[in-house]
Amino acid sequence: MANIDLRPWREERRKARQRQFLTVLACVAVAAAAIGWNWNQRVHGQMNYQNTRNAYLEGRIKELDSKIQEIQSLRQQREQLIERMNVIQSLQGDRPIIVHIFDELVNATPEGVFFLDLTSTGSTITIAAQADKTVSISDFLRNLDASLWFDTAFMMGMESIKEGQEVVGHKFNIRVNRVNPLAVEEGQP
Repeated sequence: MANIDLRPWREERRKARQRQFLTVLACVAVAAAAIGWNWNQRVHGQMNYQNTRNAYLEGRIKELDSKIQEIQSLRQQREQLIERMNVIQSLQGDRPIIVHIFDELVNATPEGVFFLDLTSTGSTITIAAQADKTVSISDFLRNLDASLWFDTAFMMGMESIKEGQEVVGHKFNIRVNRVNPLAVEEGQP
């Protein structure tokens, strides 16, 4: 048999396979880099899209917040206007009541009683008066209780006025609540 050297052929085949392996490896690396770059671009695109949507929603939320604040301020103004209207209506409705109150005070005051001070706070009237007899004070309290315009007459205090040893009169304080019988008849509180 003849001696044939097969080494160069094997070596060329190994080099060819190595080049083929390196070529496939380079193609795989290029493909992986392209896929990675494409994936990175898609993720960044989705992030940018989501950031754009978030910015839009935040802008809309700020607009709605400002509208909510405007609505709340309008509600407060509305409540203030309603309160003012109610005060004006109550003042307009209570205007003739004071005439009735003074008329009832005149009718309820017996002879010998005169007022020193008259104070009204809300629906409470405080009367500081002087009387020559205690019977006049009792009559005054009874007359106030009997009136439709007054309720719960209460004597807060009484003091005798003396000249020497003789009692010449009495100072007293009465608290009474005023009511409106016309409002009760109409069904208003």
